Amino acid sequence: MKIRLMVIMAVFFLNAQDEFFQPTKSIGGYGELHYNSNVQGDIDATKKLDFHRFIIYYAASFTEAWSFFSEMELEHNFVNDGEGELELEQAFVEFRSDKGGFKAGVILPSAGLLNEYHEPPLFLSVERPEYSKYVIPTTWFANGFSFNYKPMDGLKLRIVLLEDLNGEGVGAGFRSARGKGYKTTAYDWTKNFSAEYTGLPGLRLGGSYTMNNAPINDDPDTTANIVLLELHAKYVAHNIYAVFEYGNINYDGTNHTPSYKSSGGYYLDLGYNIASMLNLKGKIMPWFRYSDYNRGTNDDGVLPSKHYMITRFGLTFWPVDKVAFKIDFGTKKTDDTDIDDISQLNVGVGYNF
Repeated sequence: MKIRLMVIMAVFFLNAQDEFFQPTKSIGGYGELHYNSNVQGDIDATKKLDFHRFIIYYAASFTEAWSFFSEMELEHNFVNDGEGELELEQAFVEFRSDKGGFKAGVILPSAGLLNEYHEPPLFLSVERPEYSKYVIPTTWFANGFSFNYKPMDGLKLRIVLLEDLNGEGVGAGFRSARGKGYKTTAYDWTKNFSAEYTGLPGLRLGGSYTMNNAPINDDPDTTANIVLLELHAKYVAHNIYAVFEYGNINYDGTNHTPSYKSSGGYYLDLGYNIASMLNLKGKIMPWFRYSDYNRGTNDDGVLPSKHYMITRFGLTFWPVDKVAFKIDFGTKKTDDTDIDDISQLNVGVGYNF
């Protein structure tokens, strides 16, 4: 009798959850305005003012477990004659439970810290780190499916199956190989495996492994093979901000000229919130970045003209958590003595809601 009563109560409780759940719809987004001044050698400075990104999110919750999420992005204010971009970066149906879930649609793979979470107040610099552009091709989105499992509190394992990359775009990185969901193929499927740990306050540790035999000119018998391995760590607590990311891409069979064997590198961010010292509301953080990455190695090693070293200093102010004012200055160097160093000054504001 007791067991029967418990079953009846459980069924009633589950039905009641659906009965009392109110479907919701929500809108969000983010944007960022940038001023960039670059000087290289004796060349006059280039000075640009650009509303780099304007993004709108639209989401709907059908039940506590089932929902829909989308993200539409406009870059550089307008689209005309190949300038500017209008993209559907996310559009997926999602199922969530305490132990895991899945997504299906246009999704973001787990690769690096910024590919999934790239709102401007989340990173320190005006522009995204160059590592995130040339090693992890942020923002990387594609048609596909994602499955995740949470074996314990704070640990998330994920498998993502995506459209093929475009093999003809694989070379010095694979940013140009992203299909972006447009008339893509699925001969080999891009496989992305990741693990993320967030079980300690303020700490995020993770890594991913991605591979694809990318068809060249839609021919599955001629491929450019890529393997991306990356590791990352982020700590934000007790006024400390620290980030480290490392990634390496191996290539085989590319038709890129010259032919590269690999590319990759790392960057380190260190910052400290001094708002309490200045008796200010919000957060204000002086910070430092060092980055070392390459966009091409061959049998003789790293190509001097493709090896970049970046040193950057900055100051970021958050009057509230969702708004960030930023300024940074730094230099970008290569190992090629015939290439002058680049001095960069950036000023920007970003928001999300």
